[in-house]
Amino acid sequence: MKRIHIIISGRVQGVAFRAATREKAIALNLAGWVKNMQDGQVEAVFEGEDGQVEVMHRWCEHGPSLARVTGVNIHDEDFTGKLRNFTILRD
Repeated sequence: MKRIHIIISGRVQGVAFRAATREKAIALNLAGWVKNMQDGQVEAVFEGEDGQVEVMHRWCEHGPSLARVTGVNIHDEDFTGKLRNFTILRD
């Protein structure tokens, strides 16, 4: 099992990035969350099977069709198993 914390840069707000991320994560049976950051980036945490987390990481490198990802900063974290679903966090 694996957990990653990821920050996505580029045109990633106002393009349904959070909603598309939630859909993809649920389809991959991942737990975690996604939120917009005040500086225009998107932040997310994903937990689940190693291979599914890797698929999600690769998807974040391009995101939904209207997004223009210019950077992805990823950090491995210790898997906690405490997250039970995938949510969109609001400011």
